[in-house]
Amino acid sequence: MDYAQNLAQHFNIKVDYAKNVIDLLDEGNTIPFIARYRKEAHGSMDDQLIRELSDRLQYLRNLDKRKQEVRDLIEAQEKLTDEIVAALEKSTTLSEVEDIYRPYRPKRKTRASVAKEKGLEPLALFILAQEDNKADPLLLANEYINEEKGVNTAEEALQGALDIIAETVSDNAEIRKRVRNLCFHNATVVSKAADEEKESVYTIYYEFEEAVSKIASHRVLAIDRGEKEGFLKVSVKLEDEKPLRSIASLMVKGTSMCSDAVYEACKDAYSRLIFPSVEREIRNELTDKAVAGAIKVFATNLRQLLMQPPVKGKVAMGLDPGYRTGCKVAVVDPTGKVLDTSIIYPTHSQAKVDESKRIIKNLIKKHQVEIIAIGNGTASKETEMFTASVISEVDEKVSYMVVNEAGASVYSASKLAAKEFPQFDLTLRSAVSIARRLQDPLAELVKIEPKAIGVGQYQHDMPPKQLDSALDGIVEECVNNVGADLNTASASLLKRVAGLSSAVCENIVTYREENGQFNSRAELKKVPKLGPKAFEQCAGFLRVIESRNPLDSTGVHPESYDVAKKLIELCGCKAADIKNGGIADIEEKVKSLGGVEKIADTLEVGVPTLEDIVKELSKPGRDPREELPPPLLRTDVLSMEDLKAGMVLTGTVRNVIDFGAFVDIGVHQDGLVHISRICNRFIKHPGEVLKVGDVVKVMVLSVDVDKKRISLTMRDIKEEKESE
Repeated sequence: MDYAQNLAQHFNIKVDYAKNVIDLLDEGNTIPFIARYRKEAHGSMDDQLIRELSDRLQYLRNLDKRKQEVRDLIEAQEKLTDEIVAALEKSTTLSEVEDIYRPYRPKRKTRASVAKEKGLEPLALFILAQEDNKADPLLLANEYINEEKGVNTAEEALQGALDIIAETVSDNAEIRKRVRNLCFHNATVVSKAADEEKESVYTIYYEFEEAVSKIASHRVLAIDRGEKEGFLKVSVKLEDEKPLRSIASLMVKGTSMCSDAVYEACKDAYSRLIFPSVEREIRNELTDKAVAGAIKVFATNLRQLLMQPPVKGKVAMGLDPGYRTGCKVAVVDPTGKVLDTSIIYPTHSQAKVDESKRIIKNLIKKHQVEIIAIGNGTASKETEMFTASVISEVDEKVSYMVVNEAGASVYSASKLAAKEFPQFDLTLRSAVSIARRLQDPLAELVKIEPKAIGVGQYQHDMPPKQLDSALDGIVEECVNNVGADLNTASASLLKRVAGLSSAVCENIVTYREENGQFNSRAELKKVPKLGPKAFEQCAGFLRVIESRNPLDSTGVHPESYDVAKKLIELCGCKAADIKNGGIADIEEKVKSLGGVEKIADTLEVGVPTLEDIVKELSKPGRDPREELPPPLLRTDVLSMEDLKAGMVLTGTVRNVIDFGAFVDIGVHQDGLVHISRICNRFIKHPGEVLKVGDVVKVMVLSVDVDKKRISLTMRDIKEEKESE
């Protein structure tokens, strides 16, 4: 197979670009490195597209491998023909290859295999040929009565022959392809209650039917889970007429008693062998498609969560709410270093509440706390109300934000947390993590298994390996887009940098501890086990702010230092200017010298690479997260009981799923904006308009306090109606 040609058509890109990416991947280059530092080779594709291309390449290679395996297996049976070879070469999916192999696959004992053992195959072949218009299959069957072989009557012989014909029909690749296509275009998914007396969250699926071609992915996943948990019975329904007519058009020749017998065998093959098998395939394919969609949503949400703007340069207090065991408190400095810890009891007696207020006020004053991060778990609402009350009573300017604490408990119980904070118990570690999540979401969340962060739907139903691979790719992409400070990054963060293995990351930290800070990128080469290839892949994503070489603090790759220096000279500037916030007017200087294309030609470098160098020199070490709107910080609090229909509030998007988005409006319970109420135009998915972390205005449609449901809309909101 011509992989480059196939990928070019599939992704609508140039063949040369596809070939170059294949070569770069095969040479052992990482996707972030290819995306950032080999743009000329692929036309500036982003990480996501290159990752999809890499996955598709792997699928095609597996397809070719399976084709060869099937060819060898059939050849070993001495049944390989030119037609089979041609069919295999034409196949574009693994299911088509398996359909071709089906007739030659070793089978367990079947009705057809039993009939063949009884010597009935010649009768089956004669009937299937349908060459004698006057032949009566039942009369012919008399000749095959053989009591020693268990054929006692003509009817038994005929039935055995029809069983053989049915299996032949079932093994026909073209027939299976036709039935599969008919299912996708005409069948429906039907679900019914396994026990109508039993109430469950799946009630809406107790009498449910929707076209296979139209059913939404989140419904597929919900039905799958309901079936797995024993609440639903699920099937695929297809009227028999079309598939039987299609099968007969291939197998039945003319009108004769033999043709009638073949038709009966076709009906049996369809109902007993083909449709049940195709039904499983359809269900599996729907699930696979739904899983892929859910993972894509999860990955998108995770990317947006990880790329939330950091709240830099502020002392933060983290509150991990709790009832019986109290609320754990941790204060961290702007770099995340723990300054103080405590435990308060804001949900207990008034005396405890007053004592808790004194503790928090003292900590705010002592450490000049400016922001408070509150975990959104148990007792979060009460803790939020307590915090708002404290803020109103202090002179200092303090604001708070409720942060998603999903995965905090996973982190606090991990070996990493124990190593990082051996002096703290699990709960205090969680408080530290919550504070740091507000300061720098990316640096803190990389310590947690991505699927524990909880920004998807049905993540517990996803194939673990597939989910982990997708999410790990997103974390890697985010870390490399932002870059990492070589002298402060934790081993957890370094592990996500392109080209660095876990062992090398530990070696980097050890080297740092033993030799002090790195003074240049080049010093990385002294780290044990960090070879030339690893250095090539990782160097551009690591920043050394303390280096004498100003370029070491930028995203310019060491391989392009000479070009960068020549560019600086051409523009009449000095490298030292980079240290003073960058060369702000370098883009204007480049234009005055004839533009990027002319200079790229002069310096013998690609235009995309030169453009990236110009951006880096104008704003060295820029953090792409800072270009996004800052997180919404609050100073007051509402309760669900305060909400009224028509109120307009400002909230933060916490999760984007297939049927809508959940928005935090500061009442502990997130409200749902249904997809139909996100905007005034039709959209296929909420992700077209919203992303995790967006600060949006919403209007309350309805509130159900008992069921803890809040319905919101983003349509037709008037600014003057906003509620305090």
